[in-house]
Amino acid sequence: MSDLISLLAAAAAVAAFVVSLLVLRIVSLNGAREDRAADEIAGLERAVSDRLGAIRLGMEERLGTLTTTIAREQGEVRVAMQAGMRQLQDQSAARLAAIQTSVNEQLHASVERQMKTSFQRVLEQFAAVQKAMGEVAAMTAQIGDLKRLFSNVKTRGGWGESQLRAILDDVLPPGAYETNVKLDPRSAELVEFAVRMPVRGAARPLLAIDSKFPVEPYERLLDAVEGVDPEAERAARRTLEAAMRLEARKIASKYILPPTTVEFAVLYLPTDGLYAEVARIPGLVDEIGRTSRVLVMGPGLIPALLRTVHLGYVTLALEEKTEAISALLGATRQEMIRMDQVLERLGRNASTMSNTIEEARRRTRVVARRLRGIEMPAGADPELEGADAVSPEDAPPDRLGLE
Repeated sequence: MSDLISLLAAAAAVAAFVVSLLVLRIVSLNGAREDRAADEIAGLERAVSDRLGAIRLGMEERLGTLTTTIAREQGEVRVAMQAGMRQLQDQSAARLAAIQTSVNEQLHASVERQMKTSFQRVLEQFAAVQKAMGEVAAMTAQIGDLKRLFSNVKTRGGWGESQLRAILDDVLPPGAYETNVKLDPRSAELVEFAVRMPVRGAARPLLAIDSKFPVEPYERLLDAVEGVDPEAERAARRTLEAAMRLEARKIASKYILPPTTVEFAVLYLPTDGLYAEVARIPGLVDEIGRTSRVLVMGPGLIPALLRTVHLGYVTLALEEKTEAISALLGATRQEMIRMDQVLERLGRNASTMSNTIEEARRRTRVVARRLRGIEMPAGADPELEGADAVSPEDAPPDRLGLE
């Protein structure tokens, strides 16, 4: 750019010098010493012609050097920009792939670890149930103590509720259940425990769990089994079956109220021996679950259900974390798009700079054509005059065009 400015300054000096020569020539024509002035003017014209030739050669050399330098710099800038953009794209792709791989590995490991732990606990609980059912005969010897302990209805009800509360506290996270909940505002009935189900949204449905202990039919059944009285055993089983059906219908009518609750409820039996006798009645548990939508469970089975609910809470937390990670990846993608736009603007600015340099070269050529259009002095070299002839496409415009 500095070479271009010096060339323009030299052209301006030459133009001023030519104007002075023209002024001297006009003065000489009007003076008394016309011959002497003509000789001086001829000498000056030859000097100017030589000077113009030297300046033209210098300008041509400098323009050639400037053109080569600009072309080389443009090529270097273009190559550097392309390499930078490729490197940036490769780095961005590698980072996104690393983030995605890390997220997938962490989610997979966490879910797999939790699933293995949960299923292992479920298997352990079922094994415990089977072991407990095998020990029913041994527990028969302790029926006397059980009778004395549960002779009072209030005592046995409080014991069953305390046992169920201990299981809920042991399995579920804090705040996952409520006690003595009124499900229907129009009714005064209270359910002992209501578990909040792990679903999306602020209004989570409740799972009603009610503890029941029909001790009288159970004692009659145990007495009949101990006395080896088949008729009394069958009668006691029918009485226990009727009591279970009645309690299931009560729970269904009081505590299954969608959408406040889920579509089913749980009837909890506080001893594995009682649950084993109920489960031995053919089709009773399945029929209660099908008709009344009530699940009958004992101390060995209900932890498995509660651990499934707990797993739902864990899954919900993982989904929320996944959404947060997805939002982070979306924001990263938006930043990459903005970076691409910045690079695009940088490319347009480089193109604008190239166009500006080309415009300067064009204006330099216009100045050169204007200088070549000045009247040639007498005795000038014909070959030089032919070399300065203007081609049709380079014909000078009506005005210089400099702004």
